[in-house]
Amino acid sequence: MRLYVYVLEAKNLLVKDSFVKLRVGRRKAKTRIMRNCSNPVWNEEFIFKFRDVDEELVVSVYEHSDESRFFHGSSGLIGRVRIPIWMVADEDSQTLPPTWFDVRRSGTEKFINEVAGKVLLIVSLHGKVNVLNQSSVTNAKQLEDSSAISQDLVGSKSSSSKSIKGKFNKKSIVTRLERLFHKSDEDTRTDNSSELSSGISDNEERIDEHPSECSFDEAIETLQSRRSEQEMPENLLGGVLVDQVYVVSPGDLNKLLFAPDSKFRRELAELQGTTNLEEGNWSWKQGDVPCLSRIVSYRKAATKVVGAINATEEQTYIKGDGWEFAVFVNVSTPEVPFGNAFNVELLYKIMSGPELTSGEETSHLVVSWGINFLHSTMMKGMIEKGVRQGMEESFVQFTNVLAQHLKVPNSTELPNKDLVLSRSESDRQSDFELARKYFWNFTVVSTVFVLLYILAHITLSKSKTMQGLEFTGLDLPDSLGELVTGGILVLQLERVYKMVSHFIQARLKREGDHGVKGQGNGWILTVALIEGVNISSLDSSGSSDPCVVFTCNGEKRTSSVELQTHEPQWNEILEFDAMKEPPSVLYVEVFDFDGPLDQATSLGHAEINFLKYKSTELADLWVPLEGKLAQSSQSKLHLRIFLDNTDGVETMRQYLSMKGKEVGKKLHPRSPYRNSTFQKLFGLPAEEFLVSDFTCSLRRKMLLQGRLFLSARIIGFYANIFGQKTKFFFLWEDIEDIRVLHPSLASLGSPSLVIILKKGRGLEASHGAKIQDEQGRLRFYLQSFVSFNVASRTIMGMWRTRTSTLDQKVQASGTPND
Repeated sequence: MRLYVYVLEAKNLLVKDSFVKLRVGRRKAKTRIMRNCSNPVWNEEFIFKFRDVDEELVVSVYEHSDESRFFHGSSGLIGRVRIPIWMVADEDSQTLPPTWFDVRRSGTEKFINEVAGKVLLIVSLHGKVNVLNQSSVTNAKQLEDSSAISQDLVGSKSSSSKSIKGKFNKKSIVTRLERLFHKSDEDTRTDNSSELSSGISDNEERIDEHPSECSFDEAIETLQSRRSEQEMPENLLGGVLVDQVYVVSPGDLNKLLFAPDSKFRRELAELQGTTNLEEGNWSWKQGDVPCLSRIVSYRKAATKVVGAINATEEQTYIKGDGWEFAVFVNVSTPEVPFGNAFNVELLYKIMSGPELTSGEETSHLVVSWGINFLHSTMMKGMIEKGVRQGMEESFVQFTNVLAQHLKVPNSTELPNKDLVLSRSESDRQSDFELARKYFWNFTVVSTVFVLLYILAHITLSKSKTMQGLEFTGLDLPDSLGELVTGGILVLQLERVYKMVSHFIQARLKREGDHGVKGQGNGWILTVALIEGVNISSLDSSGSSDPCVVFTCNGEKRTSSVELQTHEPQWNEILEFDAMKEPPSVLYVEVFDFDGPLDQATSLGHAEINFLKYKSTELADLWVPLEGKLAQSSQSKLHLRIFLDNTDGVETMRQYLSMKGKEVGKKLHPRSPYRNSTFQKLFGLPAEEFLVSDFTCSLRRKMLLQGRLFLSARIIGFYANIFGQKTKFFFLWEDIEDIRVLHPSLASLGSPSLVIILKKGRGLEASHGAKIQDEQGRLRFYLQSFVSFNVASRTIMGMWRTRTSTLDQKVQASGTPND
């Protein structure tokens, strides 16, 4: 199902520069930034996919600031609007008409009815035509009495009353709706996913004067000149077709793949038997936000199943800043069976790759695919299977041809752990160099100068007779000037003493963690802390004394303190002792050191989930920090993380043997093929291995038959009913409690297992939860196991041993694990 959201305008905002972020579940989008206006007009449309009407649309209004020089400014939250999707579905036309919603401050919305402005929205479960016919016409008549509707949707989802909040002009709303919906076919966007909708609309500045057609190089230069905060979109849901590193710069790889008359494209077409290839010129599609796109048409060769067919691709740049490129491709094949029911989507992502030992530049190419069903069909499963097979065969040829043009680095050319860590060590500054930088300032220099000057004066001065109240051993100032000079010297000496004391404490704060090798056999985690950028400050000087604390599996490691800087350079190596349990999450927190660390102020924090990254990505990772101070400054840390299994396969065997004794069931290693299938299904790294799996049903509004998978770090569920897939997983550490419910009529006479997550955890799996309780915890109901006793004993045994081990380590270290 899709939700159409039209962000028209806002009024009475307390800031001049603003933009709007929208979120439905995990899908996000953002409007362009409007400057120097407290009543901004956006007139932008967004489309979100959602699974359940119990989800909600969250509209957040932000202030934009250009004070930060990194990533083109920072932003601060003004307020939010929350709209339950069921409220839209309950409308007669399944459309909320043009409505003024109160923007409420997030920090006070539970206690004070404080409004920070209003935003005008249209929300519908139908497309443009329905909204235009039902909203712009019907509601324009309803608004003829010059009244505007405002809803209070903050607090309780059951609150749906509407009240008259102001006046509204019928002519202006009709004009805006016509401008928004009556666009030419050439300006119609083909991107129906919310991530890619946000990519088209996340640009700060509009490009008003572009030629409709231009050369590829000129278009890319213009694209790079645009200031954009758009991040790389997530991979499409169908899966990844290509994930490879090539020895070439991102710009050259982008040119090879998408430049008109590319030699690579011609060779690929010849290999695949493609004919009638026609590549349109790249052009700017004018609209509220211009985008760079082109049309490519061709005739695909016949296969064993389908004859030769015509295909049309619309290629659109989502991102292009010179270092990273993202191109969304919408493929239409109406001549295939059921071809009018779906479009195939491709997403090409080109990013900077790892640095080679030779110093050559590399690029990381990732191609993912998905299917956009234009209307419901019972043949979804068959269509997806056929498309997947065709995509995999096509992109095998794609990678083979690309390998003929570009070099693929081998393992010996990629920097290994020892080389990376040795470079980090060599880049580290000595204590003498740090002391020189810290003490080379006006305060220290002037103090030393004044002190030497006074000592020289004392040496050259002759003894004088005692006068006034002086006596032997007590020499008092003889004038007001001497008194002032002595006082200034004392104050400067006190300040220098504090600086020296602070420097020594900071140098001693390493606590012996830096450079110490991990002990034992098992999973060893090594973190190289390279640098930080835009670290926030609490004082007016703009600098802080940042110190980083890493926590994993209940153990912590602390970096040294970098003094008086907002761009610290650590170049330190911190290694954790070997762990029998493979770690899931690394918690990172940055403190402003000023005395004891337990009293220091947090400057930002982050969680690094090892299951979301490949080893090559962890080896060179920029981590954005969360928290009010960090987000306002766009703070980031540069880390290089290595997770090694010192015993290889033997560690897995020992782990399964240990778990088998604890759960009372012998656990056997799964085949490499089974493990590989499990990893691909949930997008897990190669070191994750399957422990056990069970057939069961997930109870939501209706029972959903599927399979439950248990691994060392996650518990996941997967179901595929007539092509409608349900897939999610969460960490063992996210679970707060597991309960057994006795058979009942609601569970069809079967006992149920209820998994309760901790508050705020496992939100990415919320679509699989039956309810969210009053404490904000997600609850998952599982039943219809073939052998409930075996399944429940295994699940509860693995959870208890995992969490009890972590709790013991946490109590020993005194560090929380969540």
